[in-house]
Amino acid sequence: MATASHSVIIPTSVENVWNYVSHIENWATMVPAYKEHEQIDEHTSIWTFEGNFKGLKKTVKMELIITEFHEPSMIRFELKGITDNFTGSGEFTAEETAGDTTMTGTVEVNAGGLTGAVLSPVIKMVLPKVTTRLTEKIARHIKREEMPVL
Repeated sequence: MATASHSVIIPTSVENVWNYVSHIENWATMVPAYKEHEQIDEHTSIWTFEGNFKGLKKTVKMELIITEFHEPSMIRFELKGITDNFTGSGEFTAEETAGDTTMTGTVEVNAGGLTGAVLSPVIKMVLPKVTTRLTEKIARHIKREEMPVL
């Protein structure tokens, strides 16, 4: 099993962070290797990623299900591979302190089946980078939205 977590301080209120992160379509496109996603219903979406790893091109589809919404501080989700045998979970949390908000993105992925032995080392190597990049991109976008227009 691979787990990764990354925190960033955003100079805005927890409500502003929530307003952005609570809409999956806002951050789905920010996940590294994102290709497309389809919103099935309010809580379920299918995400497609396409990437290259050591010269091999790979397309991965997964189902993301929002399992908990605790406004304005937490969103939890579960992941299930459609094209590959993996499961996982994750969350975004937000905590306001002195006008700033600390947002933390955490993701855990477990590869199973026969391909698990091959996928696990790759997931362990890639997951921290993906989690950090996603959390940082979301933070940058929220900061841009907060900047006054001159």
